[in-house]
Amino acid sequence: MDLRNIAIIAHVDHGKTTLVDELLKQSGAFRENQAVAERAMDSNDLERERGITILAKNTSVEWKGTRINIVDTPGHADFGGEVERILSMVDGVVLLVDAAEGPMPQTKFVTSKALALGLRPIVVLNKVDKPDAEPDRALDEVFDLFANLDADDDQLDFPHLYASGRNGWCDSELDGPRKDLSALFNLVVRHVPAPKQQKRQDEDFRMLATTLGADAFVGRILTGRVESGKLKVGATVQALSRIGQKIEQFRVSKIQAFRGLAQQDIEEAQAGDIVSLAGMSKATVADTICALAVDEALPAQPIDPPTITVTFGINDSPLAGRDGKKVQSRVIRERLLKEAESNVAIKVTDTPGGEAFEVAGRGELQMGVLIENMRREGFELSISRPQVLMRDIDGQQHEPIEEATIDVDDEYSGAVIEKITGPRKGELVEMKPAGAGKTRIVALVPSRGLIGYHGEFLTDTRGTGVLNRVFHSWAPYRGTIPGRRQGVLISMENGTSVAYALWKLEDRGKFFIGAQEAVYTGMIIGEHSRDNDLEVNPLKGKQLTNVRASGTDEAVRLTTPVTLSLEQAIAYIDDDELVEVTPNAIRLRKRFLDPHERKRQAKSA
Repeated sequence: MDLRNIAIIAHVDHGKTTLVDELLKQSGAFRENQAVAERAMDSNDLERERGITILAKNTSVEWKGTRINIVDTPGHADFGGEVERILSMVDGVVLLVDAAEGPMPQTKFVTSKALALGLRPIVVLNKVDKPDAEPDRALDEVFDLFANLDADDDQLDFPHLYASGRNGWCDSELDGPRKDLSALFNLVVRHVPAPKQQKRQDEDFRMLATTLGADAFVGRILTGRVESGKLKVGATVQALSRIGQKIEQFRVSKIQAFRGLAQQDIEEAQAGDIVSLAGMSKATVADTICALAVDEALPAQPIDPPTITVTFGINDSPLAGRDGKKVQSRVIRERLLKEAESNVAIKVTDTPGGEAFEVAGRGELQMGVLIENMRREGFELSISRPQVLMRDIDGQQHEPIEEATIDVDDEYSGAVIEKITGPRKGELVEMKPAGAGKTRIVALVPSRGLIGYHGEFLTDTRGTGVLNRVFHSWAPYRGTIPGRRQGVLISMENGTSVAYALWKLEDRGKFFIGAQEAVYTGMIIGEHSRDNDLEVNPLKGKQLTNVRASGTDEAVRLTTPVTLSLEQAIAYIDDDELVEVTPNAIRLRKRFLDPHERKRQAKSA
């Protein structure tokens, strides 16, 4: 059967997973009466809740005698480690662009990787049936983007289609019949070359492992594209590291190929196929699985280095161990090392003493997803404020710079520009009208300046602004950036919060907790209205007397507390604070719970 291997690239919420749903349906991958969940490729609970693709996933469809292997790539740069490995498995890419928004930062990140590998893109302008769609403008912006990313003449001469993924149609003309996706299927078959590996069937078997999975019955599973030769179940092969060092020799116990949403056992894999292998015990991502006669590893795509680091430690608060079952540092370390093995964008190092672990990654969202997964598995953790990783280039300290693309209502653009270019040391690159009373601002801002900014940004724009960011480059250190301006309210007692006490303290600031919640000494229960920290007593009840008089009792009505999400909590804390994460709670606290120790540390600092 003819083969085509393609990846679908899109910014978050541009309709990529919805389009893959329609491709599966119209190719006959599902039975007519089969119940299929919406966004079927988002198999992870977190992906469904957040509406984003986190893990790259494979599927395949058949179209008129051609098997098309499709890779659904993450749309966020924080998960770029997935993208960089996956693109080495495909021969073409479909770039999906929202006809109203045009190409966005995450599109730019993944597209640059695809163009650098020499892949020829197909551009699909999605959501052209929306009232604010401007497909011609979006198409011009895609061409400009390709030119800025140094695309060659073949890549600039890209075919384009107009589509509505939700309604299941794609046409070569804007006013086409709007019936089905056959135009996209036919263009993929015509435009994307067949895997050149198919011509190397007679050579020794070689495959580069790009993703790592696990199965309760067969153990480790490695997925990749067969670069040359054939492989049968039961054959003995070896695994080589990137530098050609032999890791292990093993017998292949299972070969699986992607058929629709499921994986199907096959007896033989051929060059060009994307398959999963089982039987190994040590081999991992970026290793070469090959015949015993091979002594040279396949070149692996280099991975961009991490830009931020977060400290994961045990939960040592007075409320530790009440919610989670996995609280020991040994168990936390094992889980982090397991994550680093399958996610090559994450690096884990032990801190002196072995009670905490430095985890380096791409961004706050990637860290937030890892922590959220761990808390759902029953872990209790304490998390530090993210720190930006610096680099020494030619004897000078450099820091990561991010390109921030901001869409705001015209009336709020002044406040946003003032915050970004002032205290956060950003540099305005572009500002232009985006239609419908909105302004698009593009700025280069240090990663340090964007940590903790999102909550402030939503306040400044009354919740209407949209901020997207992507790593841009390394630049000389731009000096100190002020942290959070407001102080915090700290509990000075252990116990359960009382409504009367919180009501009396409301003029001091806004609270993160409500009545009848467990608190302890050193726990942050709210934000102070001034710039200094304040210790308060949330347990103090009303003094009772035996005198009764009508009209003296006051009705206690508390303001609804501010509920911080995991990412907001991590971005909110200061350097001397931690986020306590358990399966049922997210709390903020001072790093040193004892008030005398806190004062001593503050003086020494």
